[in-house]
Amino acid sequence: MTYCVAMVLNEGLVFASDSRTNAGVDHVSTFCKMTVFETPGEGVIVMLNSGNLATTQQVISKVKQHAKDHDTPLTSMGSVFNVAELLGRQLRDTIATTKNEAPDQSDVDFSALFLVGGQLKGEAPRLFMVYPQGNFIESTTDTPFFQIGESKYGKPILDRVIQPELSMSKAMKCALVSFDSTIKSNLSVGLPIDLAMIQRDALCVLKRHRVDAEDVYFRDLRSSWSQGLRQVFNQLPDPDWLK
Repeated sequence: MTYCVAMVLNEGLVFASDSRTNAGVDHVSTFCKMTVFETPGEGVIVMLNSGNLATTQQVISKVKQHAKDHDTPLTSMGSVFNVAELLGRQLRDTIATTKNEAPDQSDVDFSALFLVGGQLKGEAPRLFMVYPQGNFIESTTDTPFFQIGESKYGKPILDRVIQPELSMSKAMKCALVSFDSTIKSNLSVGLPIDLAMIQRDALCVLKRHRVDAEDVYFRDLRSSWSQGLRQVFNQLPDPDWLK
């Protein structure tokens, strides 16, 4: 399992993904689930993935090969929509091909989900969620963030905080709090966390960072958040009907 979140804000885009994969308690590994395509001045695309690791790695490789074969970088495809469309086709075809070539593994889940966002020259920042069937949806001002993977534990804080007018720094802080909640409640999600920020109209990555177990800020954030929750909880009044 995994956990990824991406947000589109007035200031730009924020991406975060964990890096834990597991096939049972004895097979826990670390794989980066964030792929960045960048041509400074032309655009930047970020992909986050969850689901079957073999499927996601094949899809990323096929997307890269398609760009190479056609001598067209993803940042030259005209729109993030076109990139999402290409990604959807490759995802759908990869799943279908794998199922056809391995009929004896019908009980294996080959599905995967992707978040793909960024900004290309001539258009605004955009964010899409791509489904295993190859179709996709785009974020809106009413839905400024998407999650994939183990999303339920981190969603409440995002629902309460994330709005398009929020600054990228505060959005990143909120994303890390949502990761803290998820990691605390689900052992299949874990450090390191890969982060990326894209400032509107900069057409390049503003900041990339990896949060590991030695990251002082994340340790302090987790501690402060836990203490703050307990403090607020203790300040809440007891139910009147218990008196």
